[in-house]
Amino acid sequence: EELTVFENIELSLKGDKGIWTALFHKLSGEQKDRIGEILQTIGLVAECYYPAGRLSHGQKQWLEIGMLLAAEPRVLLVDEPVAGMTGQETERTAELLTSLAGEHSVIVVEHDMAFVRSIARQVSVLHQGSVLAEGTMAEIQANPEVIKVYLGEEQG
Repeated sequence: EELTVFENIELSLKGDKGIWTALFHKLSGEQKDRIGEILQTIGLVAECYYPAGRLSHGQKQWLEIGMLLAAEPRVLLVDEPVAGMTGQETERTAELLTSLAGEHSVIVVEHDMAFVRSIARQVSVLHQGSVLAEGTMAEIQANPEVIKVYLGEEQG
């Protein structure tokens, strides 16, 4: 939390993390450009020199997503990204994750169904460690097994 937003992303960049590299490393122009792109993507350009501890809860979540992006993953696994966020932060997070879906596979674990509706293309419902159902949000909401397990009732 004491490090700046920029420093947090810098530390997350993909590359050699050895002691000698860490002690003598200088950012290349390409790395600075990459950090700038990530800051733009996560919407924290203006806050790049703020200590991370000064950010709002939503901004901290966006910083964590930016740190993931810096590592250049093929798959982003995000666990309950909107827990505790304001409505406006939740909307911004939905926009951010949706924008990443074109370049990354994004897997979101979330219980906020309004948020899931806003971002999901494909939904998987798990029950007791197994896949109960998969499909679009509409298909999942109409699925009798999902209704039975999660609502405790059958629809007729």
